[in-house]
Amino acid sequence: MNDALYIAATGMNMQQKSVDAIANNLANVNTAGFKKAQVNFEDLVHRDLSAADVSRNGASGAQLWQGSGVAVGAIMTSFLQGALQKTGQQMDVAIQGAGFFEVVGEDGSSAYSRGTPLMVDKDGFLAIASGQALKPAIHVGLDARSIAIDPDGTVRATTDATGAPVEVGKIELVRFSDTSGLVSLGGNLYKPTERSGDAIYGAPGNDNMGALAQGYVEGSNVNLVQEMVGLMAAQRAYESSVKVIQASDEMLGMSNNLRK
Repeated sequence: MNDALYIAATGMNMQQKSVDAIANNLANVNTAGFKKAQVNFEDLVHRDLSAADVSRNGASGAQLWQGSGVAVGAIMTSFLQGALQKTGQQMDVAIQGAGFFEVVGEDGSSAYSRGTPLMVDKDGFLAIASGQALKPAIHVGLDARSIAIDPDGTVRATTDATGAPVEVGKIELVRFSDTSGLVSLGGNLYKPTERSGDAIYGAPGNDNMGALAQGYVEGSNVNLVQEMVGLMAAQRAYESSVKVIQASDEMLGMSNNLRK
């Protein structure tokens, strides 16, 4: 088989994956808290062609190494801060800086969120919009008329019974030594891996944690200009691989049409 055909095919396949990632980034450009993905490529194994040269000529020739194409090395998530957007809604809470909210996942394990609108669940606990309760649990009650969240994570609730704000708990944040090791679960939730390291806990505004901003949401960190440039680059690279396949096919056709 002509190696160029296979190598160019791997190039087309990888550029398609790059376009897929860009498409998902663009689709979520207005999704609060969304973190963009970027595809990193790596070259495939190289073969030593000098061994074939020895078999033909009976003597050692120069070292000849040929690559086998390209593959996806990793799909990385960028956790650069998105722009904070003021909403004025008391249940909108953004993290200004590093850190994640820890929540209880559907299977009881911990998951981590950069911050979405909060809510009070059916049991009166603070939870993210998708329903997972915060850890540590903070009970504000179902009769809370207003909830105030300070930059340091202190939560105060006002009910008809108290008539004044009462401290009901304090939000903790979590950070990781290598956020690129986090795996997306969808819904702006992430889970750690061995690469990300263990969770490091701290109070908002301390221990390299970001402060909380009530009445704000963190916008997507997708840059439209960068994504469009990346889309054009992927398209040009795809076209180049197509031309390699066309040229290789024409060369094979010439070989097949040779006459003795």
